[in-house]
Amino acid sequence: MDLVKVTNGKDWAALLLRIVGGGFMLTHGIPKLMKVFSGDLSFGNPIGIGEEASLILTVFAEFVCAALVLIGFKTRLATIPLIITMLVAALIVHGSDPFGDKEMALIYLIIYAAIYALGPGKYSIDKE
Repeated sequence: MDLVKVTNGKDWAALLLRIVGGGFMLTHGIPKLMKVFSGDLSFGNPIGIGEEASLILTVFAEFVCAALVLIGFKTRLATIPLIITMLVAALIVHGSDPFGDKEMALIYLIIYAAIYALGPGKYSIDKE
C-alpha cells in the first residue's frame, strides 16, 4: 500500500514540476516568439552562433519545448534543450553577474533536471 502512495506522490510531483516548469517558461518564450513573428531577429549572441540562430534556438526551447513539458509529451527529450538554455543563461549570459541575477535560470535548471530524472509521470501524454 505504501508503494502505491509513493508512486502516486511521484506522479503528482512530476505533474506539478511540469506545470510550473513548462507553464512559467512560456511567459519567457511567448514574447520571444512574437519578436520572431514581428521580424525582429535581434538578440544576444552568447555562444557565438549569431543573433538569429540564438533567438530561434531560444524560442524553440522556451516555447516549443516548454509547451511539450507542460503537456507531458516527449518530456525527457524536451527537457534537454531547456537544460542547455538554462545552463547558457546562468553560466554565460549571467556568468559574471551576482548570484541573484542568475538565480532564476538556476531554479529552472534544477526543475528541468528533476523532470528529466523523474520522467513525466502518469498524468501526462507520455504516461511513464
